[in-house]
Amino acid sequence: MAAVVAQSSHIFGLRKGVTNNLCFLDDQTIVFPSGNNCVRYNIDQKWQKFIPGTEKSQGMQALALSANRRYLAVSERGEPPTVTVYDLTHEQGRKRKVLTAGDLPVGEFLCMAFSPDSKYLICQSGGPKWTLVFWLWEKQKVMTTISSSEGDPVNQTLDVSFRVRHGEGNYMLYASSGSMKCFECGDVGHRRAACPHRPAGGRTQTAAVAGDEAAPAVAAAPAAAVSFNPQDNTQVCVSGVGLLRLYHYGEGALKRTNAAKVEGIALLCHAWVSGARVVAGTDTGRLLMIESGELRWELDAGIRPVPPLETGQTESKRPIDTKAERNAATTTTGPSVTAILPYSKGFMCSAGPGTVCVFENTEEKDSYRKTGEILIPPDPCSNEPSRAQQQEVATLSLSPGEETLALSTQQGQLYAISLISAEISRGEQAHFEFLSSSFHSKPITGLSICIRKPLVATCSLDRSVRVWNYDTNVLELYKEFQEEALSVSLHPSGLFLLVGFTDKLRMMNLLIDDIRTFKEFTVRGCRECVFSHGGHLFAAINGNVIHIYSVTTFDNILTLKGHNGKVQAVAWSADDGRLVSCGADGAVYEWNVFSGKRESESVLKSCVYTGVAVSSDARTIFAAGTSLKEIQDCQASVCARVLREVPGDDVTYTALAVSRSGKVIFTGTSSGTLRVIKYPLPLQKDWIEYQAHCGPVTKVLVTFDDQLLLTASGDGSLLVWRIVDKEGRGLRDKEVHYTEEILVTKTDLEEKNQNMQELKTRVEELQMEKEYQLRLCDISYNDKIKELSETFIREIESLKTENQVMKREGEKQSVAHQDALMEITEKHSKELQDSECSNSQKLLLEYAKSAELQQQKQAMEEEYERRLGAAEQSGARALEELTLSFQAKLHDKTQQLGQCQDEARQQRREFEEDKRQTEEDADQEIQGLRLRYEKRLYGEKETNLTLRGETGIMKKQLGSLQRELEERCGDIERLKKEATRLHGVIRSLEKDILGLKKVIAERVETIRDKEKVIGEQTKKNQELEKLKYSQNYTLEELKKNIAPRDHAIAGMKEQIQEMEAELEHFHQKNTQLELRVDDLKLKLRATGQERNMEMQRVKQSEATVRRFKVDLHRCAALLQEPKQLKAAVQEMYGCYVRPSDGVNLIETQGLIYKRDQTSSVEIAGVDADIQREHVRQQDHLEKTVGSLKTQLAKDSELQRQKNVKLMRENVSLIQEINKLRQELRTARAQIHDHHIRTAVAARNKPNRRSPDEHRAVAGTSPDTEITRRPSIT
Repeated sequence: MAAVVAQSSHIFGLRKGVTNNLCFLDDQTIVFPSGNNCVRYNIDQKWQKFIPGTEKSQGMQALALSANRRYLAVSERGEPPTVTVYDLTHEQGRKRKVLTAGDLPVGEFLCMAFSPDSKYLICQSGGPKWTLVFWLWEKQKVMTTISSSEGDPVNQTLDVSFRVRHGEGNYMLYASSGSMKCFECGDVGHRRAACPHRPAGGRTQTAAVAGDEAAPAVAAAPAAAVSFNPQDNTQVCVSGVGLLRLYHYGEGALKRTNAAKVEGIALLCHAWVSGARVVAGTDTGRLLMIESGELRWELDAGIRPVPPLETGQTESKRPIDTKAERNAATTTTGPSVTAILPYSKGFMCSAGPGTVCVFENTEEKDSYRKTGEILIPPDPCSNEPSRAQQQEVATLSLSPGEETLALSTQQGQLYAISLISAEISRGEQAHFEFLSSSFHSKPITGLSICIRKPLVATCSLDRSVRVWNYDTNVLELYKEFQEEALSVSLHPSGLFLLVGFTDKLRMMNLLIDDIRTFKEFTVRGCRECVFSHGGHLFAAINGNVIHIYSVTTFDNILTLKGHNGKVQAVAWSADDGRLVSCGADGAVYEWNVFSGKRESESVLKSCVYTGVAVSSDARTIFAAGTSLKEIQDCQASVCARVLREVPGDDVTYTALAVSRSGKVIFTGTSSGTLRVIKYPLPLQKDWIEYQAHCGPVTKVLVTFDDQLLLTASGDGSLLVWRIVDKEGRGLRDKEVHYTEEILVTKTDLEEKNQNMQELKTRVEELQMEKEYQLRLCDISYNDKIKELSETFIREIESLKTENQVMKREGEKQSVAHQDALMEITEKHSKELQDSECSNSQKLLLEYAKSAELQQQKQAMEEEYERRLGAAEQSGARALEELTLSFQAKLHDKTQQLGQCQDEARQQRREFEEDKRQTEEDADQEIQGLRLRYEKRLYGEKETNLTLRGETGIMKKQLGSLQRELEERCGDIERLKKEATRLHGVIRSLEKDILGLKKVIAERVETIRDKEKVIGEQTKKNQELEKLKYSQNYTLEELKKNIAPRDHAIAGMKEQIQEMEAELEHFHQKNTQLELRVDDLKLKLRATGQERNMEMQRVKQSEATVRRFKVDLHRCAALLQEPKQLKAAVQEMYGCYVRPSDGVNLIETQGLIYKRDQTSSVEIAGVDADIQREHVRQQDHLEKTVGSLKTQLAKDSELQRQKNVKLMRENVSLIQEINKLRQELRTARAQIHDHHIRTAVAARNKPNRRSPDEHRAVAGTSPDTEITRRPSIT
């Protein structure tokens, strides 16, 4: 055996078509079928454990979990079909029992159910018998069987309709027969109202022609579901098309108890909601409540109200058995109820595509109300997001704690929802989420891995491309397209993806959240594309041609041709120098990538290859097909030779992969198994085979570190295996480091950053808002607390006062009650004494009566005893008499029996003697007859031998004649059919010929008309030729005039450039002058303001001088009166002298001193204090004025700097404006040149203009346009 083994690690996918394909083991673990395994999956920890299917199994059909969640039953098709029961308490799911139907004619088991105590198992088989098998499974004992379809009508035929497309029209053909072949299932002789494999409702299925897509229908069989009563392990319910029956197991047999009248109604599922009630769902969206075999009520899954019952009519006898209602129930279209699940509050059911309705019990009896809906959300990664919402629900499952609801769909997807977090009871719509990730729903056609990342890419016929991470077991990226994806290849860097579609081959970027196309190649129907190991090349297959493209330039650098059939697979060598291909023509070619030449070949036309691989040293090629071949190059010739061959053993190898170490080869087969074959290849059948998938393995890959193996299958599943040796160690111990780089577009990154900023600001705003709201709440709550505390304090005080009042009232009432109690006690004691006296007298009387009765009783007992003794004595005497009579009779019979025995012995002796004599006579006769007949037998044997030979010859001749006769009859039938078809074709062709003749006649007339038109056009063409000659001559003249005009245009362009340069210089000077004028205007304005201020100051000074002169003349008149003079001078001083006018004060004092020394001395002595105060104030004011001047200087400097800055900015803006003007002028000049070139090109097309137009163009002066250009500026 091989030293390397493969262990199942993780699987992506769900097996479709399995009944009850989703079960909860506990609140975190589920069981579902995938590939050819049952998978135990932990929702929280994301681990998987596998229960492999049995060998040579043809696929799983149904699952069933016991009520104690300990045992799992798996139904598998095969020869014979089996039911395997596994013990789930064991870590690996140990196999407990394997059940078979024995000699019963059973082809498959469609559905199963465990009894509530997990002791019994009931299985429903398929057609044509539809047998129920009742097992005591622990003892592998079939307790009883019964046909669930027994008693169905068999007098109806199967109606078939199908479309035929002929020409541009579609024709519908109908047939009805009980002996013809069914167009739906292929069986012959259906005598039922519907085919057993037909869609629900008994409606006629229309067979679609090629190219048409038929809408999916929900299938319903005559017996579609079976279940046990959860409170009674002897009661069974079976439902199907027109069928809902209850059986009871007793006395070793299943006995039919009740059957609801549901003829013509297709029941898809049912569930027990109590010990006597069953809810069933139909294909028209109806829910039926059956109690004790009688139909109680029905309603729509969408809660459309049911019409009220008529007067005097009970619910159990609702008129649903009429023919009209049965037809209405059959033809009414609506959402199908495909699954029903009971739970503690009611039940849940599917209500059409992507919808689950929740019904709960109400207070009324037998009544349920709809409390909510749970929907499957749209898929944002799909090109049709609403397609996910159209999935039909296959199975519903609820966790034991009723916290999580999970479902599986008929598209192979798993969804779940937490019932605790979902607000279902409020009537709001909730949405499911993927249980783990979305899976492929159709066969996987492509598989690829990369080197730098733990990624694997798959593509499928469901038009999707998915990128998985086999390290974390999650789906990284997923996208659906308009076309089917046929092949896929990951770039070694893990950043690019190559996908082959039916129309083109596309190169895509793997972004952080999207798969985006950036290059397309015209390679149609590319079913295989592979990147080289270096990533600089890739090979793409188109039929029998191989294209090699460069990844850097996207050029097709090589096209390899040589295969006569389709190329199935290609493989690169480790150095990317060679490419190996294999095809359906039985050829394996090795190509040189640099030269494009074929270096070696191996052709076996009897073999069809499906896969190819190259060893690490590129010396050995492995090809897979009907067998596995090891091909090695011959150094002396181009032809390669097959070294070893491993046969397929009744299967075909569909894919293969070689480990990087070269120790082992992994192959996938058409039966879905994986084979591990050691290298060098063994001469005998020496391999390990694993049950992997239920469909053919399409792709097999080994990771670059030899740690994992990946297999993809036609069942849509992707399985990850761990490669270890028998000791559990990997093939390579070298640790691989993966990169974490991803591709992000600039716009996406900017959008994300912008969104982050917006979210940050939003979070800050929300925080501030919440803090503000919390403060407001705190304030309001504090106010409320104060109010409540005050009210409570007031209420407590009021209650205390009320309590005291009630205490006082209670004391008063207790005193009153004590007094009343004393009175009542005395009264009752008196009444008691009186009653005792009266009762004692009554008792004495009763005692006397009882004594008399006792005496009567004793007398009666004595009388009865006497009578009883007499009766006993008479009975004894009668018994003795009977005993004596019977003993006498017995003695007589004994004597007669002795005589009979003696006679019998005598007769036996006589019989023995007669027998002995008869035997002796018979022996003698037998001996004589034996001798006579032996002679006759010898003669007859010789005659028989001769006749046998003649009979063999005649049989051979008869067989050959019968075969010839059958062949002739078949040929005659085929020829008749062909003749009928050809007659129809001939008739249609004759009609087509008549139509075509009419068309030909019309076209002949049209041709004649067109010939006339052609003649006229020929004449016009000749005239145009003449015109062309004249226009060519004119064109030559114009070309001669073009050269001098081009020189003139060039000169004009130079002149324009010089003028524009001068204009630019003038603009700059003008700008500078404008700035200088603005400065001068500002200075002039400031100077004018200063002049006005000085003028005002001068005017004020003149007015002050005039007033001073007047006052001085007035003082001069007082020279003779010193006191008045002093007062007048002081008044003048107060009026005209300011603190800043200290000098004037001194001058004035000196003048006064000169005029009158005596008075001045007196004035100086008096005003010494006034002068000191004046000087102090003067110093203060001078300091204040100095500080204000300093502040003014600083403000002026700041204002000047601001003005300088503004001037600089204005200068830079003006420079930018000048540059823009220059660019505008350049653009206008380019437009002008373009107009000139257009005009010149128009002149070179003489056929499109008349001679007058040419003259007009030739006479147009370019100076006009050139002179107009500067005016635009």
